[in-house]
Amino acid sequence: MTEPSMLHHVALAEGGKVLALKGDHVGALQKYREAMHLAVATKAPEVFFRHYLEAALESLELMKDFDSVLQYCDKAIQHYATRPPEHELATLDLASVHQRRAVILLKLGRTAEAHAGFVEALRLATQINANLELSKVLRAWLDRGLTVTPERVLAEQRRLRYFSVRADSLRSTPPNATAECDSTILAERGA
Repeated sequence: MTEPSMLHHVALAEGGKVLALKGDHVGALQKYREAMHLAVATKAPEVFFRHYLEAALESLELMKDFDSVLQYCDKAIQHYATRPPEHELATLDLASVHQRRAVILLKLGRTAEAHAGFVEALRLATQINANLELSKVLRAWLDRGLTVTPERVLAEQRRLRYFSVRADSLRSTPPNATAECDSTILAERGA
């Protein structure tokens, strides 16, 4: 991968993040899709594609396109069912997918399914000593029989810095190496 092509897909994704922070999730999704396409076309390390996909899923969630997010989560869970995680980063990814799915189910009022999703996310996270604080909090609320509104879930997501697209996470320069990106993603997910 040449440096200019890496700079281009990173710049596209960062432009998408700026749009998302302004509330233009449709525009952000277009930028993320372009960044993902270019990352694949230039054979960038998979960590770039995964990061752009996560940003896209966040925009879909914030647009309340819950069906699209659930479809992605279900496909990812099916993928891992046939190809179990081979390393900690993959296990963290699967745990995060279960958490994301459970959050969406909770926002849709499907509390029993959401609770099961949080339990699975936490089980996987425990295997690798990762911290999924949002899953812990929301599962505890469900355990206590509390009614949890979508607005309260969103407030808790923001309080716990669940979303990776935040003003303080914008890059002014692209990462220099895949290892730096891996570390950044792990740190953002609380691992």
